[in-house]
Amino acid sequence: MKKTNLWILSILLAFVFVTSCKKDDDPTPTPAINESEVLATFLESTGSPLGKDYVNSDMPSITSATDVYTLNLTGQVYIIDIRSAADFATGHIANAHNVSVGEVLNHVNALDMTPYQKVVIVCYSGQTAGFATLLLRIAGFDKVFSMKWGMCSWNTAFATGWQNAIGNTYATQLVKTDTPKGPMGNMPVLSTGKTTGLEILQARIAALLTEGYGPAKVDNKSVFDNLTNYYIVNYWPADQYADFGHIPGAAQYTPKASIKLAADLKTLPTDKPIVCYCYTGQTSSFLAAYLRLLGYDAKSLLYGMNGLAHDNMATAGMTTFDDSQIMGYDYVQ
Repeated sequence: MKKTNLWILSILLAFVFVTSCKKDDDPTPTPAINESEVLATFLESTGSPLGKDYVNSDMPSITSATDVYTLNLTGQVYIIDIRSAADFATGHIANAHNVSVGEVLNHVNALDMTPYQKVVIVCYSGQTAGFATLLLRIAGFDKVFSMKWGMCSWNTAFATGWQNAIGNTYATQLVKTDTPKGPMGNMPVLSTGKTTGLEILQARIAALLTEGYGPAKVDNKSVFDNLTNYYIVNYWPADQYADFGHIPGAAQYTPKASIKLAADLKTLPTDKPIVCYCYTGQTSSFLAAYLRLLGYDAKSLLYGMNGLAHDNMATAGMTTFDDSQIMGYDYVQ
């Protein structure tokens, strides 16, 4: 009987020992993090690559064709043309370098920017360039700008994109009724597997550049045919939202103020596409790129309000494209 008890006791002690060892060997579970919120907090901090909350301080970073022309005369600008190779061969700015969107970060990483006042990204209309410029700026390259209106502003040979895009089809459908922002909610879910803001940022920039501008844009017909399918962000000052009119159902978000954690960022939904619009589609391309970094399904409305109610905008003294924006500068082939 005593032998039996001792045998049982020894088994119990062995079980306790093995169980204790297993517990000691088990790694401490890593607490789950919301990568999107970690990233937003990082990008709003002085620890970000730019040392500031770029979206709510400096965005957008846009320069004019005239500025590019002047700096190019003295070699003080480095020009990256992200249009297709075929269109680049047809005509481009002297000294420009043709680089695809997917390769633009690698190209800039290898560039000595010391001799240049600015590194300018050029596309067809200024919108794809805005998308790429946001990603490069956020990565820490503070000399990078997009060229306003794209190649449409350089010479009439390239201007048809903007000339054909401006219109007034939806001018009578704009409303002045206020639409409140959505309720505060959660940030999107990102799954890069990284844990620090910088690591998550690097992974997201690489993903978005590989993805390209396509998923980050939407045309006005798609939006107006399905208004309820989108959460629409009017990225204008509040007085213009109220006085000029806006897309039905659009909520107003103030530039350089609303898109931050302590303000209205979390009122953006994670369960439907977000359409951002501005005057020209150039600033909203910056904004859509930033929101996509954070994991939102954000899209920029192509050509902004210029494609909806151009003439009313011109009457109101708002930013519009017309032939006076075409500088007529020489180009090379």
